[in-house]
Amino acid sequence: MLEELKIRNFECGYANAVGVSADVTAGLDLAFPDAYKHCDTMATLAKAIQEHDGAGFCLLPFCRTVEIEAVGANVNFGDANTGPRPAAPICETPEDFLVLPAIDFSSGRIHEVLEACRLLVDAGETVCLELVGPWTQMQGLMEARKVVKMNRKQPELMLQVMNKIGDDLLRYVDEARTRGVQILMYSDSAGTLDILSPKIMAQTTREFTHPFMKRLVEHVGDAMVVQLCPKIAYALLDTGCAEERVFELERPVGFLEAALELRGQAKLLGQTCIMLPGVKIANGKIREIVLK
Repeated sequence: MLEELKIRNFECGYANAVGVSADVTAGLDLAFPDAYKHCDTMATLAKAIQEHDGAGFCLLPFCRTVEIEAVGANVNFGDANTGPRPAAPICETPEDFLVLPAIDFSSGRIHEVLEACRLLVDAGETVCLELVGPWTQMQGLMEARKVVKMNRKQPELMLQVMNKIGDDLLRYVDEARTRGVQILMYSDSAGTLDILSPKIMAQTTREFTHPFMKRLVEHVGDAMVVQLCPKIAYALLDTGCAEERVFELERPVGFLEAALELRGQAKLLGQTCIMLPGVKIANGKIREIVLK
């Protein structure tokens, strides 16, 4: 039974990180929040963060509001310290989600994010694009308590909304692929075991995450690899939706290097958080999440 299922958790401080360190922005000729809105300033900021953190890759975007803004959400762009965040909800009823427009990737801030990816790739950088899952997106469009109520009272409608979000994410992946993005990071900070009950986490994993991931790997191609938030990777494994396959690299290697090396062989990785700087695979073994 779902309520008896034991899903492992992954302790990570990145999930609630917001804003940009003052150490990063101090030497940059950027005005905030305007710097969050244009491809050239986004690229400059992403490169500066990479150099400051020693990350080895440039991460875009700098918040989890890009997808929802593209369908009409209100966004408070904040400043360098706080970063963009959801403002007043625009959805009052579950049905409101279903009439939201599909994302137009040819305009707006989401287009600027994609173009910033292209600028960085053209400059020889490794680029990671973060995709935001449905629980986080829904709670940026509607009050959290109403989202929870929708899941409880109208689960079929909830799944329709999730799949609508998933459709847009797959189109986002296609756009990212044409810009040369090498890594996709999939997270859902409002849809993890820390927030949801084990029963709802298992329900989400089986009904949405598992089938969505099957669709996602079809869109990734050989040039990209998907880094799952380990919280989601554990949920896939512990609900029986996936299993691990071990790659033997036969040498200690950085996680980023290993991930890039496995493009074309592995699609989904998730044994650690890519945002933890300097993570090493000491035993040379990296685990792929293989969907059943």
